[in-house]
Amino acid sequence: MSIFSKTDDEILNGITPIMDNMMEGSTEIDHAKHTRDFTVGMKSIVTPEQLQIICKNYQSKWGLFGKRDFVAIFRRSDSVAVIWRQYCTNSTDEFVAEAVFVEQEGRLLIDHAMIY
Repeated sequence: MSIFSKTDDEILNGITPIMDNMMEGSTEIDHAKHTRDFTVGMKSIVTPEQLQIICKNYQSKWGLFGKRDFVAIFRRSDSVAVIWRQYCTNSTDEFVAEAVFVEQEGRLLIDHAMIY
């Protein structure tokens, strides 16, 4: 069954481990872990050097990623966009975590992700 026809809970069960791994890879500044479930296009954008710069920058301002609360799923014809409320260890601000997931060759992959 395609991700596009699943319930919200089924989608979240499929993508949560992928999102957790990406966020842990970011916290650890581990490029291989962070990009494990990226599409080829996304991997070409996020180089090891770029990841290190981005992670050191947000970690110096916000700290590490903490709790993440699900907000919404947006179904599209070829992808699923998911939004969470993201908390960080050194800030009382609420951030937006978003990622776009696609299915390729039977795998769920991240085609876009951002924290702001």
